[in-house]
Amino acid sequence: MKMEDKGKKGKTFGLGSEPVVGSLAPAKKKEYRITNRLQEGQRPIYAVAFNFLDSRYLNVFVTVGGNRITVYQCLEGGVIAVLQSYVDEDDEAFFAVSWACSDEGSPFIVAGGSKGIIRVIDAGRESIYRSFIGHGNAINEVRTQTLKPSLVISASRDESLRLWNTQTGICILIFAGAGGHRNEILSVDFHPSDIYRICSCGMDTTVKIWSIKDFWTYVEKSFTWTDLPSKFPTKFVQHPVYSASVHVNYVDCTRWLGDFILSKSVDDEIMLWEPKVKDEITGTGAVDVLQKYPIPECDIWFIKFSCDFHFNIATVGNRAGQIYVWELQSCPPILATKLSHPQSNSPIRQTATSFDGSTILSCTEDGTIWRWDDVSNSST
Repeated sequence: MKMEDKGKKGKTFGLGSEPVVGSLAPAKKKEYRITNRLQEGQRPIYAVAFNFLDSRYLNVFVTVGGNRITVYQCLEGGVIAVLQSYVDEDDEAFFAVSWACSDEGSPFIVAGGSKGIIRVIDAGRESIYRSFIGHGNAINEVRTQTLKPSLVISASRDESLRLWNTQTGICILIFAGAGGHRNEILSVDFHPSDIYRICSCGMDTTVKIWSIKDFWTYVEKSFTWTDLPSKFPTKFVQHPVYSASVHVNYVDCTRWLGDFILSKSVDDEIMLWEPKVKDEITGTGAVDVLQKYPIPECDIWFIKFSCDFHFNIATVGNRAGQIYVWELQSCPPILATKLSHPQSNSPIRQTATSFDGSTILSCTEDGTIWRWDDVSNSST
């Protein structure tokens, strides 16, 4: 998935002072050691995610690669136990996965990939719960609304986002059209405390913020709808409330940090910035870039970072198989540590950081899962 060269585009310039750039000299404030590596197969593993939704399953994670979805548990002493495995009978290649939750509290796994179909698996009952058909092309990311964990949003190559109700199978809203993305959408995220706000980014170099406040009645209606899901009056949302070209190249991962945004481009860096709306009508945005977190050798697209639950650290891999662990609560940015191993040299497509940041997982292009554990406070 090597990115072609793209010409520099016009950029929305920031306000105020210059951003603070983090030093690549590791502070060595944390020490992680490899405690396990697991060869899942020959096909790339594109996504890995811990379950932050249910305190019973904080050490459970899921991976997707090829036509396989696998559920694991991190145990003491570096042990990784396989709990469940699902194989899609079609020639699917999964790219994205997220945890969701049924009304009764059963853990759901929501996965999508090259076919544009979203599979919802009831992991509590070990069965396929639903399949969502609607996207016209591959799905690059799926995220869950943690404040209402039966809602998920998908980002697609078809240049649209779709908001789904996993409980009822309804596609509630489609974010696309006049003000939408003009190329593949690579990443999407729900605001952690404002239930109405969503940010998205993609190959068109823009980051957009969408509001579902004016469409919340559709969300509520999706929970009580008794007719066929296909008869639901799905609403198109054509205009974001904010849009800006923060980067000059593909933007393949974005996450909210409070009201600020972390976004990563293929220009070897993550940026922390504040969105400021300049024009309420068009949503044209100014960008105040606060900090930059360099990630060397991270110039291919589809490499995604992850954070612990409290956003103390962000972990991100690169095409050389190394992991950079950046502190998020410090200014200037502090590189807590850099993780590398002689045999880890395949591109890391995604990391998963555990609830408290004590375990970091990486999934790679060569089908391997690596487990790193924090031994900073350990006597070993």
